[in-house]
Amino acid sequence: MTVRLEFNRGTITLSGCAEHDAAGLPGVLWDPRVRVYRAPGYHYAALAAAVRSFESPVEDCVSPTDGCTVRTWAAPSLRPYQSAALTAWELSSARGMVVLPTGSGKTRLAMAAMASRRARALCLVPTRVLLEQWRGELAKEYDGPIGQYGDGIRKLEALTVATFASAFHHMETIGNRFDLLVVDEAHHFGTGANDEILELCTAPARLGLTGTPPANTIQQLRLEELIGPVVYRQSVSDLTGEYLAPLQIVTLALDLTKDERKRYAAEVAIYHPVVRQFFRYAPRASWRDFQNAAIRTDEGRRAFGAWRRSRKLVAFTHAKREALSRILVEHRQGRLLVFTGNNETAYAIAREHCIMPMTCDIGRNERKEVFERFRTGELGALVSAQVLNEGIDLPDAETAILVGGRLGTREYLQRIGRLLRPAAGKQALVYELVMRDTHEVRNSTRMRREL
Repeated sequence: MTVRLEFNRGTITLSGCAEHDAAGLPGVLWDPRVRVYRAPGYHYAALAAAVRSFESPVEDCVSPTDGCTVRTWAAPSLRPYQSAALTAWELSSARGMVVLPTGSGKTRLAMAAMASRRARALCLVPTRVLLEQWRGELAKEYDGPIGQYGDGIRKLEALTVATFASAFHHMETIGNRFDLLVVDEAHHFGTGANDEILELCTAPARLGLTGTPPANTIQQLRLEELIGPVVYRQSVSDLTGEYLAPLQIVTLALDLTKDERKRYAAEVAIYHPVVRQFFRYAPRASWRDFQNAAIRTDEGRRAFGAWRRSRKLVAFTHAKREALSRILVEHRQGRLLVFTGNNETAYAIAREHCIMPMTCDIGRNERKEVFERFRTGELGALVSAQVLNEGIDLPDAETAILVGGRLGTREYLQRIGRLLRPAAGKQALVYELVMRDTHEVRNSTRMRREL
């Protein structure tokens, strides 16, 4: 009997397969509804290799041979560390993650991988801004049409870029159309939230890109399963000066006012004993574990509410407001990025200093216009809570002011990375505003150590 492999809504079905043969196949389960064996799409390469070892003939109908074909690629020039990363990935059977800091050319590395393999490729990106940016960079090296899924467009080509959100909705129909899957900001996966996107794709070759790999062991193992292991890694300190702009970080230690200190201490007194008790009994738990436990009791909910209020209180204090004003005046001739912990603070700064805010409320056309005006110097500063964190290419930015944050080390590294794209004579300067005797001191110390 012929064993037939087919793609069905993000899964691989095996018909004509004997029970004893199916028993050892990766990810395979019996589906009694249609009386066939079924496995998630990402097991396709292993399944295809396994069934070819059977004595029965095999009919592989998973990947269509008609339709989109790959056009001509230029050969992107690479720096030595990019060439080393590409080689390491190829030697790992074209599966794995590359860890490089922001500004070091991860997109160019991915283009070199696509050009090298001449394969149908799908590039996944987290935001609409990066969707535009990737399309622009790809068009410089690839002479064929570039497909897009996201920002209101659904167009399939041999080379396609898709946002995570759009891929989530369409992978069950396009998941078998590609041979190479490139995952930008791959640290978003491995937690279960978006993993289905990668599970439903049959592409055997996979390249994950990130500057901030997860520290959680469980997430690391899941990423190894869905994309591959870390095959190459360089840090900011490895590349700063030669391939990234020289970096100077100035930490300004500021004081709360008497009223701010009183309010902060009151909130800490509510949440600190509860948090300390929780981690005493669960020393290996994560902060997310505490959050999940806190919402189940009145005491926990009060503690978590106090914790959030304490963070909001130090997000934009009187001292931060004064320091920000002085720095903006001192660097009024330069190109500045101001980063906050929330949109409320971003809009407050935008109103007070007439700085353009970049938030999720800004549409595609306006966003594109703002970035262009910043690059030409018509706009000297931008303020953002999260939109500028990941992957935005603003090579003219010279100075960043970190007013506040909320996502920890990963966010810190991403924000500093916005300044590190090299230019002749460029010196990247970061001002970090930290309130004394608050959680910000401990966070700053930890993040500087990671950097």
